[in-house]
Amino acid sequence: MTRDVRLPSDHRLHAVDFTSLRGVVPLVCQAVAEVLAGRAAERSVDGLLRRNKHWTPEQRKGAVEAVYAVAVWRRRLLHHAERAEPAWLLFVLLRDLLGWPASNAAELLGLDAQQAPRERPAPESPAVYHSFPDELMALFQRELGAEAEQLASALNLPGPITFRANRLKINPDALATLLREAGVQTRPCLHAKDGLLVVGERPNVLGLAEHQQGLFEVQDEGSQLLGALVEARPGETVVDYCAGAGGKTLQLAADMEGRGHLLVHDVDEEKLQRLGHRARRAGVTCVERLKGTVAADRVFVDAPCSEIGALRRGPDLRFRLTATELDRFPPLQRCILDEASALVRPGGRLVYATCTLRREENQDVVSAFLAQHPEFRMIPPGQGWLDSSFIRDGAFLSLPHIHGTDGFFAVVMQCT
Repeated sequence: MTRDVRLPSDHRLHAVDFTSLRGVVPLVCQAVAEVLAGRAAERSVDGLLRRNKHWTPEQRKGAVEAVYAVAVWRRRLLHHAERAEPAWLLFVLLRDLLGWPASNAAELLGLDAQQAPRERPAPESPAVYHSFPDELMALFQRELGAEAEQLASALNLPGPITFRANRLKINPDALATLLREAGVQTRPCLHAKDGLLVVGERPNVLGLAEHQQGLFEVQDEGSQLLGALVEARPGETVVDYCAGAGGKTLQLAADMEGRGHLLVHDVDEEKLQRLGHRARRAGVTCVERLKGTVAADRVFVDAPCSEIGALRRGPDLRFRLTATELDRFPPLQRCILDEASALVRPGGRLVYATCTLRREENQDVVSAFLAQHPEFRMIPPGQGWLDSSFIRDGAFLSLPHIHGTDGFFAVVMQCT
């Protein structure tokens, strides 16, 4: 199969003004070197910007894009550069992937064009071409077959910014109007009833009055659909067993119209404190800490996982995942699911969810659980409202290349 060397003409990197790097290339290369050595790209970028607060907005944006571009595309860039020096990786990014003249790229980066690596065809290996570790590309192929490269391509694009209107305070149409008046353009999500997708320039979310007033939360559309699978109702007892900082907790509270008992649990005390702050901002008063055992109508387990379905949110996470890291999740997930299931009353609902695509953390965990808990059975997710494209083998599955969401898995189980 013949592959294009350049990124598609509509790829977002073509619109980046990399000439803004003039004069700051050595500092950007230092940050790139940190990322290649294993430091999280987000931390390197944050440190770079903090150390150079005098930079212009154009320089800051160009530097961020350059570091993240190398973080994402490093395998393909190494194929073209045949060396690992940050400046040469940036050079082949500009020359090979974006189509700059070699002389222009070399002049910007302070390199000798005569020493430039020879131009090479695009790599034939899907893993190198899409810049993923071999093991991850093999996982995509195992799980999705012919769709693997479509998934990989989608994970190389930044995820969109999606809001969830807080129905305790406002409906999505009214929120869209307020945001438009504040200069933020949105459109309704295709599937999540309270979701608004930001179009155009990315806003400073924390600076928006509407966010400060608790009118919306930032939440991926796929994540909103996960919360909706719980189908929490006013007056019920609902448990969010891995609540974290509470994004889906607040969604459950809105679905409950603020009435009932919404009990939260998490091993991270700091995250629960942040949840409390967010709940107050959102006007949520029905949230309580889980204490002891309860007979809950619905229990939601958004389990800790490898987060492979959300790789577009952390461009270098793909290169920091290890087999040891991956292997630790299934035993932990099985333990959490066992604990949470004890809280479900007869006739109640248990929802298990992850943001990964690995069967070891998804189908295998559920199968092991059901084998040990015959009192639970799987039921179709989102009966009557969920689009059939999200359902595979009786489970919920959202995919970036199909739905434009992060990748999520979930099963809905009923206690008999």
